[in-house]
Amino acid sequence: MHRSDNVTALAPTGRLKDAFLRRVLLSDSFVLFLAVVYFLVLWAFLPRLGSARNLSNLSSNIWPLFVLVIGQMFVLIVGGIDLSQTSIMAITSVCGALLMTSGLDPALFARNPLWGVLVSEQGGPLAGSIAAVPVGILVMLAIGALIGLANGLAVAKCRMPPFMVTLVSMFFFSGLAILITRSENVTNLPVAFLAIGQNYLGHVQAGRSTVGLVPYSFFAGVALAWAAWFILGRTIAGRWFYAVGMNRRAATASGIPTDRVIVCAYVISGFCAALGSVLYSSRLGAGRPTLGANVLLDIVGAAVIGGISLYGGKGKVRWAFYGVLFFVVLDSSLYMLNLRFYTVNIVKGAVILVAALLDVLRNRVRMGRTPTGPRVVV
Repeated sequence: MHRSDNVTALAPTGRLKDAFLRRVLLSDSFVLFLAVVYFLVLWAFLPRLGSARNLSNLSSNIWPLFVLVIGQMFVLIVGGIDLSQTSIMAITSVCGALLMTSGLDPALFARNPLWGVLVSEQGGPLAGSIAAVPVGILVMLAIGALIGLANGLAVAKCRMPPFMVTLVSMFFFSGLAILITRSENVTNLPVAFLAIGQNYLGHVQAGRSTVGLVPYSFFAGVALAWAAWFILGRTIAGRWFYAVGMNRRAATASGIPTDRVIVCAYVISGFCAALGSVLYSSRLGAGRPTLGANVLLDIVGAAVIGGISLYGGKGKVRWAFYGVLFFVVLDSSLYMLNLRFYTVNIVKGAVILVAALLDVLRNRVRMGRTPTGPRVVV
């Protein structure tokens, strides 16, 4: 066969390959496919990964992290980052618990700066009240939103770098949470509050015991996801978030109130962090001053893996869910392999790095270039 005939025969193959590469990389469900493939491959070697008990654990792990990633997503879309989410979890966890607790051990809390003023051996000011749970949760959410407001004002009005502002918040409120509890967990929380994170809707038999089907945290996660989807996809304010993230100067020139949009993003992030605190605190059965200390990597990692851009202007609710799903499955499989904690962190870090590189690759393909430079034929 003549050489020109070979070139002609290979050309369609190359175009199909480029088209397939572009279609796969740019698919909104790309991370979902990865999560499913990863789960099925690991399941062959780790049968426990697909057991009813582990699936129930995966389900209960997904929703609190999903709530946090949704909040982080709004900040990333406007081109920022919120490192203070973990400290918001800690401070709201202990504040809510101190309000609702029905008893504190004097031996542990007598040196508490709030002892005798707000809390005592009989618990917090809402101890035993029928309004303890709703009021406690509202206070937690309000504190989270107010911290987010302070972060947003510092970033938008004072033009301070988001990394620095939220880093300072992280250290300040983490330390404050330890100060007001003397690093002690606050227990004796109302049963109704514990039910939010520990109870399930429906159970199935698994061996000699039963496991839960749908955790109550599922409903909080779905409600928040719907609200976030509606704001970003069905309102003008949602378009403003993307516009600010893509080009803040152009958004300002177009008449978009960029400062208010940025402040709103941080308020939403703080609110979501507080909601995540409600879910984690109720699940763990205590207000913990160190709550969230090891979750920051999971939040940012799940967001990046899901495809939410660190450069701003790009992110969807379902991407956040896919990223959380992949990250939770990855985390579960790594611990089932009995790896040491530092090995787990190394693997997680490597996966996040690959996800960030993949995000760069997808952006280049979306702009019409292959990784090596030539233009992709559509």
